[in-house]
Amino acid sequence: MSVENTHLPIDVELDARGLSCPLPLLKAKQSLNGMVAGQTLHVVATDAGSQRDFQRFAELSGHALLDSRELDGDFHYWLRKAD
Repeated sequence: MSVENTHLPIDVELDARGLSCPLPLLKAKQSLNGMVAGQTLHVVATDAGSQRDFQRFAELSGHALLDSRELDGDFHYWLRKAD
């Protein structure tokens, strides 16, 4: 399955592969801070702990975790910036 086949819009992409916890989440937070409400951030990470981190972050921050998938050993997350 290819990421290009997703139905989700992508406004900003973040490649966090090779970064260990908590760096993928911190980089995502930095990216979201520079985005406009309603835009979508696509994050690619290799840290398995990021699955838990992104789910919990979305719950606490109010940003919407639109989708999360493991594809070819990478973890993909689509977050919509909250209003």
